[in-house]
Amino acid sequence: MKSSPPSPIPFSAQAVAFWELLETGAIPQEYLSSEYVAQQFVERLVHYILSVPVKSYSMSQLAKLIEQLDPRLQVLFFRRLKETSPHSLKDFAPLYYGFMAEFHPLLFT
Repeated sequence: MKSSPPSPIPFSAQAVAFWELLETGAIPQEYLSSEYVAQQFVERLVHYILSVPVKSYSMSQLAKLIEQLDPRLQVLFFRRLKETSPHSLKDFAPLYYGFMAEFHPLLFT
């Protein structure tokens, strides 16, 4: 009886080493390969940064990752951050205003 090769593990089932991504400052292309996977990456990144101690990463490390995202995903990141933990947004204010300043002023209304 022949068995078929295992199918690739879907992104939703993979463990993502966010601490490594923050250290290297690079997001693997497979995490941005489709809109759906990229959105899932952003969702998981938000939950990761809200789950670990703030001193586990620096804002500059986080900024390097966010810079690699499509502008729509950058907006999604901050929207999910605000929805998930509204009080934490004050901790991310410099990062938030740095990224959002490049978008249309109507985003702030």
